[in-house]
Amino acid sequence: MKALLVEDLHVHYGTIHAVQGVSFPVEEGEIVSIVGSNGAGKSTIMWTLAGVVPPSGGRVAIKGSPMPRKPHEVVALGLALVPERRRLFSALTVRENLLMGAYRRAGGDEIEAAMERCFELFPILRERLSQRSGTLSGGEQQMLAISRALMSGPEILLLDEPTLGLAPILVEAVMETVARIRDEGVTVLMVEQNATQALEISDRGYILEAGVFVKSGPGPDLARDPEIRRAYLGG
Repeated sequence: MKALLVEDLHVHYGTIHAVQGVSFPVEEGEIVSIVGSNGAGKSTIMWTLAGVVPPSGGRVAIKGSPMPRKPHEVVALGLALVPERRRLFSALTVRENLLMGAYRRAGGDEIEAAMERCFELFPILRERLSQRSGTLSGGEQQMLAISRALMSGPEILLLDEPTLGLAPILVEAVMETVARIRDEGVTVLMVEQNATQALEISDRGYILEAGVFVKSGPGPDLARDPEIRRAYLGG
């Protein structure tokens, strides 16, 4: 079964046609990346799939079911978004942010088990549990944002620019973690400014330009394509 199926998706902001008929599948167990310049419509796709921005046309199915219209209903189907720029509850502690992500969990034991999984991925968070999230470093905030999404127990994880503003050594660490999350059974759809690194770990990639896909293929092949490198990857 396809984890996610997008068919002829259109999204408007007033008269602006931000996403113009994109279609793509995400198979269970894949990492799929969408690459493009700023303003191409990448984040709009992610916010639409998360139920935040309403589509103006097309069809989205999550594990074979039509995508609900409300974000909490999307989460209930097993999809969670890590938004661009983290969007943490900065006045709340690390533990409180994690608990916010776990509102669908049945009880304390289940929540604690989910939290332990996050600590296995990001051990530093255990040391920061009582610290306000707004005082964390940029890398620690990104770890917390990913962990907050994982606390809901998603089968599909949407990552919107997960390495934005991070030092190169942290970019590599985040990409390794994304691959580990996939290896542990979570399907990943990612848009990313560090396009080379994202495509290298992706099963498939899509190049988005002005709301339209202009090229697609296996991620590593796109990362090595000279035309793509010149146009989008700075190579």
